[in-house]
Amino acid sequence: MYAIIETGGKQYRVQVGDTLKVDKLTAEAGEQVEVNKVLVVANGEELQVGTPLLEGAKVILKVLKHGRGKKIIVYKYKAKKNYRRKQGHRQSFTQVAVDAIEV
Repeated sequence: MYAIIETGGKQYRVQVGDTLKVDKLTAEAGEQVEVNKVLVVANGEELQVGTPLLEGAKVILKVLKHGRGKKIIVYKYKAKKNYRRKQGHRQSFTQVAVDAIEV
């Protein structure tokens, strides 16, 4: 059984037991979070597709930890104009585990 959920403006295909990194959530480590934006639920041969969301479906996630990703460098440059800007960025994330998929 799997589901496709939306959180943080991105879509994820999840199964029970999966761990994934999503955009930072406000919940503390150890708490459970319900995601109600479920687009698709597949159970064997049965496929339920929402228009655009499935009514009454939810995925329960357990927050494992919060963190920040690897640093990326944003470098702006204009040739022959002595314009250079260097900036670093680290994206915050929340690592979650999928506990249950309920329809």
